Amino acid sequence: METYNNVVLEQLPKHLKRFVVAQQYERYTALDQALWRYVMRQNYSFLKDVAYYPYIPGLKKAGLSIARIPDLQQMNDSLKLIGWGAVTVDGFIPPSAFMEFQAHRVLVIAADIRQLEHIEYTPAPDIIHESSGHAPIIGEPDYAVYLQYFGEIGTKALSSRKDFELYEAIRHLSILKEHAGTTEAELAEAESHLKTVQDNMGEPSEMALLSRLHWWTVEYGLIGSLEDPKIYGAGLLSSIGESASCMQKSVPKLPYDLDAVNYAYDITKPQPQLFVTPDFEHLMKVLNQFADTMAFRVGGKQSLEKAIDCQAVCTAVYSSGLQVSGVFKTANSDQAISYLQTVGPTALAFSGKQLAEHGTNYHREGFGSPVGLLENSPKDLADFSDEELIDYGIRPGKRCSLRFSSGIVVEGVVMKALRQETKVVLISFEDCEVYRNDRMEIYFKPEWGTYDMAVGAEIVSVFAGAADKDTYPSVDEKTEETPNLSHIPIEDSKLVAIHACIGKLRSESFDRKSWKDIFDQLYTEITDNWLALVELYEIAWAHHVYELTQEAESKLSAIIAIRPSLKKLIEDGIRVAKEEALNNH
Repeated sequence: METYNNVVLEQLPKHLKRFVVAQQYERYTALDQALWRYVMRQNYSFLKDVAYYPYIPGLKKAGLSIARIPDLQQMNDSLKLIGWGAVTVDGFIPPSAFMEFQAHRVLVIAADIRQLEHIEYTPAPDIIHESSGHAPIIGEPDYAVYLQYFGEIGTKALSSRKDFELYEAIRHLSILKEHAGTTEAELAEAESHLKTVQDNMGEPSEMALLSRLHWWTVEYGLIGSLEDPKIYGAGLLSSIGESASCMQKSVPKLPYDLDAVNYAYDITKPQPQLFVTPDFEHLMKVLNQFADTMAFRVGGKQSLEKAIDCQAVCTAVYSSGLQVSGVFKTANSDQAISYLQTVGPTALAFSGKQLAEHGTNYHREGFGSPVGLLENSPKDLADFSDEELIDYGIRPGKRCSLRFSSGIVVEGVVMKALRQETKVVLISFEDCEVYRNDRMEIYFKPEWGTYDMAVGAEIVSVFAGAADKDTYPSVDEKTEETPNLSHIPIEDSKLVAIHACIGKLRSESFDRKSWKDIFDQLYTEITDNWLALVELYEIAWAHHVYELTQEAESKLSAIIAIRPSLKKLIEDGIRVAKEEALNNH
C-alpha cells in the first residue's frame, strides 16, 4: 500500500490496508478533468458565500485546487501537516471500515469520478464528493476532533442482517447508475429491489441510527442559526445542485438534537429537511448522548442479544477485561446472562490484543463460559488473589468444583489460571464437565478436551467486530478490482479527445484558429458537447474575444432548445465564466 510519506497512513492496521487501491492518476481523462473544473468553479462561485469555512483556504489546507483532480500525494503532503491522511478505495466499502478509517484520521477517497450526465449529483462515492466535500473542512480543529470521535464510536456500533442487505442494495444501484452500459430495465430492477429492502428493515440497529446522525451532520449538516445557517456537510458541499436548493426557505431547517435519529434518509433524493447545529461542540454532546445508549457502553444481556441478532462477528467483554470475539448465540433464558456461547471460529483477547494460543484456530468450534459470581461469594472471581484462588481449590493439578450463583457448575482438574495485569481472566481445566440443573443442561463434556473458562461477574461491553482485527480472519471479501475510471464508450472517445485539445488550448497562448477548429467539431445535436462549449466560452471570455463568446453562446442556446434539462448547467457555466473574466479584468 502506498503511504505517501505520511506517518498517519504508515500506522494504519493491516486489516484496513486491504481496502486501499492505487489512485492511478493517469487514467483520469481530459473530460474527467473538465468535469472536475466545472463542479469546483461552480462550488466556489456559490459556496464562498454560504460555506461555513473560507472555501479556498480550506481547499489549500487539504492539498486541493479548482483546476485539477487532486493527486493523493499532494493531498497527503498537506493533510499530514494537520495530522490526517487520505487513501483511495474502489467505490463503496463496508460502513464499519469507513468508520474505522475515520477513527484513524484517514479520509477515504473513492477513486472514481462521476459521469457527465450525473455532474450535479451522484449517489455513488466519487472523488468530487469525498475530496472537495470532506477534505477542506478538516482544517477546522473542532470539526476534525468530532469526525475522528464519530469514527471511534461508529466502529463499535452493532449492525443487523438487514443493514447488510441495504448496504448491498444501495451499492448495487449506485454502481449501475455510474456504469455507462446500464439499461433502463436493470436500473428499474435495482431500484425496485432497494425499495423492497428499505420497506422491510424492521427496527433500526445501532449502526442504522448512528448512520442517520452521520448523514445529518457530516454529510448534510448546517451550522449557525436557523435563520442564517452555513453549510459544512460534505454531501452539500460537493453537490452543485443541492448546495443551492437546500438554502431555500422551502427546505425546513430544524435544530439539531438527538431526535435526528428518528429521521431516515434516502441517498438518491434531495433531502426533505436539514438540521442546524449552533457549533461543533454541540455535535459532540449529541453524539455522546446517543453513545450512552449503545451496547459498548451499556453491556448486559440486552446488549448481548443485539449481538446475537447481528449473526456477525462481535466482541463481548467480561468484567475481568477478557474479550471474546465471535458469532454469538442464545445460551440461556435467564433474565441476566448466566452463560455466554459462540459458534464457529472465536478468539480471546485482552486490551485489543489476542491472547497467545487463543485464536480462531484453537477455538475453531466456538467458545462457551459462565458469567456471574460464585455461590456464596460477593467478590468477582476476576479479583481473587492467589491465596483466595487456593482457598477455593483453584490450583494446578487439583480437582475442584466451582458452583455459580446461577446454578451452573464447573467440575474438573485445574491446569492453570491466567492473569492479565491484576485480573484473573481465564482458568483452564482438563477432564471437565460443565452443567446446570443436575445435568439436565450440559454445556461441556470431559471428552471434548480442554475447557477454558472465562472469568468475570458480568458482561460490561458488547461491540461490533473482533477485538484484535489484525489477527481475526476477515469475513469480508478482499477487493482486488481496480477503479473503473476509463470505461469510455467508443462514441464518447471523440469527446474525450476534444477536451484534451481544449486543455492544450488553455495551457498555451490563446490561438483563435485552434479555438475555431475545436468549435467547428462541436455539433449542437450532440448535446453532451455542452461542457466543451462552456469551456470554449470561458476561454474566449478570459481573452476578451467577444465575437467568439457569441458564437459559443448561440450553440449553447441551441442545445438548451434540444435538451431543456441542461438549461441550468449551461447558464451557470456562462455566469461563472463572465464573473471570473470581469473580476480578473
